[in-house]
Amino acid sequence: MRVLVVEDDIPLATILERGLVEDGYAVDLAHRVIDARHYAESNDYDVVVLDLGLPDGNGLDLCAELRADGFAVPILMLTARDSLSDKVSGLDSGADDYLTKPFDYPELAARLRALVRRPADARSPVLEVGELKLDPASRRVWMGAIVVPFTSREFSLLEYLMIHVSEVVSRTELLEHVWDANYDGLSNVVDVHIANLRRKLAGPGGAATIETVRGAGYRLSASKEAEGERS
Repeated sequence: MRVLVVEDDIPLATILERGLVEDGYAVDLAHRVIDARHYAESNDYDVVVLDLGLPDGNGLDLCAELRADGFAVPILMLTARDSLSDKVSGLDSGADDYLTKPFDYPELAARLRALVRRPADARSPVLEVGELKLDPASRRVWMGAIVVPFTSREFSLLEYLMIHVSEVVSRTELLEHVWDANYDGLSNVVDVHIANLRRKLAGPGGAATIETVRGAGYRLSASKEAEGERS
């Protein structure tokens, strides 16, 4: 999952980035309205953390402008203002949730997980492909009854493939959603992680397979063995 953090408090932004990266997110940081608008127009995000007070503008106005432009990504608004009217203004501008400062990181992380689990198609919080199951909230993966360990990056990559099960997903899409803006696009990082996923998915249960579609990308589907057992 890829998140845009818009926060002009550098120490706080750094803390948020560190925590989110440890939780498996790809993080882009913006400290001004102009930078945030550029990121939002240039990249695909799964969720946005938006500070209300920014040096070159107002988070409320930015949120309203993004929504007016058709930006449908969930937005969690951060602010030191805790009055009811401020909260109402934030939600009315298009924010999906509102968190006042100071806050504990675990609460912010839980709110982001809730927002990410609230997509337009209302899919189940637990993703399933054959006997393969992934729970975004607990960040656990099962093949049948066996819990399979994944690194944070592998988890995010598998999650994106499961959301788009049976679809061909390009390397560019994977880079945009699983890695951040600092990624060096010339490396073979996607191929390496796909190889690691294949090795783990081929373990006990063999619940799913990742197919390489030459010149297009990758496609995740339930393994034929798993489908045969279910039929």
